[in-house]
Amino acid sequence: MSVVKLLGFGTMPCGCVIGRYRDVASTREVVYVEEKGPQCASASHRQNHTISAQRDGRTADGYQPAVAAMRAS
Repeated sequence: MSVVKLLGFGTMPCGCVIGRYRDVASTREVVYVEEKGPQCASASHRQNHTISAQRDGRTADGYQPAVAAMRAS
């Protein structure tokens, strides 16, 4: 199990809510489906499962969620 830092949430066009996290140890980004949209027909969108992110930051479905700017206080 690793420590992750929340980078932000986004809603995909299919209605699924995703969360983007960064693994603190490796700086790898991980995208999880937090909540499946009621009209989503994609079998790969399952709650609490990862979806692959491409190098440009977009998910496998081509969606790039808005990541809120966060500052440590």
